[in-house]
Amino acid sequence: MTDPVTARWVVIDIEGTVTPTSQVHEVLYDYARPRLGPWIDTHPDDPEVGDAVAAVRAEADLPADAGTDAVVAVLHEWMDADRKATPLKTLQGLIWRQGYADAELTTQLFPDVVGALLHFQDQGAGLAVFSSGSVAAQIASFSHTGDGDLRHLFRHHFDTANAGPKREARSYRAMTEVLGADPGDVLFASDVPAELDAAAEAGWRTVGLARPGEPFADADFGDHRSVTTFDDISIEVPA
Repeated sequence: MTDPVTARWVVIDIEGTVTPTSQVHEVLYDYARPRLGPWIDTHPDDPEVGDAVAAVRAEADLPADAGTDAVVAVLHEWMDADRKATPLKTLQGLIWRQGYADAELTTQLFPDVVGALLHFQDQGAGLAVFSSGSVAAQIASFSHTGDGDLRHLFRHHFDTANAGPKREARSYRAMTEVLGADPGDVLFASDVPAELDAAAEAGWRTVGLARPGEPFADADFGDHRSVTTFDDISIEVPA
């Protein structure tokens, strides 16, 4: 276990940090992919869907009246490239929320996650999530896990829409304001070194998750302390 880190807040990434990457790239992506077109067509009056479709057209330089097939083709290209585009994440999140509500989806967490988060909470730390997946998707994901409904654990959810890009320090500064904390009292856990770099630039404390078998298992975490499991993260909540 590493030396304790002073933290009033623990903010977690999701993919590769608390869930296997395959949970997103295989289970969730495969679920959303064939449902994007039907979802757009069956929710023509949903302003969230309409705004997302308009954003896809704008970002992809499609005509303003481009049809669903053209929009979905762009969305599929973005998925194939694992592009963290906000309109894509919005539409995926809506689809996943329905999938979780219908009990067609279950989130599988790494076995060390829940116990560690409960321990952090028992120590008095607040818990929050920062993911490229939409807030709707985050909440849905934690509503139906292999460990039960975990929504009660988290006091804040951040995504690229309400915070900003995950690899830019300004996003972490924006979250610091919402948390109402000193930057040095916030700990960010992620498997992506570039995200940790941005958090550190904003004054946050950081820890890298180098989980065996995951894409960033052998990444260079530089000056960031790195661990292979949440069991190796220790915090102290200041009085």
